[in-house]
Amino acid sequence: MPMDWILGLVGGVIIGTAAAIYLLVNGRIMGASGIIGGLVDGSGRSDWAERAAFLLGLLVVPGVAAFAVGGSETHLTGNWAVIIAAGLLVGVGTRLANGCTSGHGVCGISRLSLRGIVSTAFYIGAGGLTVVLFKHLLGVI
Repeated sequence: MPMDWILGLVGGVIIGTAAAIYLLVNGRIMGASGIIGGLVDGSGRSDWAERAAFLLGLLVVPGVAAFAVGGSETHLTGNWAVIIAAGLLVGVGTRLANGCTSGHGVCGISRLSLRGIVSTAFYIGAGGLTVVLFKHLLGVI
């Protein structure tokens, strides 16, 4: 438990560094939902390889990091209905907000974007309310 905050800090530094590099190299914000959305709706055909490499990195790097430190512990529910509903709600929410926490939270807040700050506040608030509702009041999770 004492190492948790250090690992969180290291993870945050890595994400922030990756966002800065992505912005410097590509001149675009590192928003995962926009990168995925461009592949899904076809608007990102011109740079599909770059988008695919980014997404592959999102999948592979955490696995490599977990392997390097001897595994990782999660608190993910085993209830598949909850996992699917959560994924759909996150997907709809990112489309409604025109972005996700990587775009608004990491890149928006660091640029002092009012839209990014407000969006992130709503994300965090909605996440907190969802936990209270589903875990503590309904006992679903």
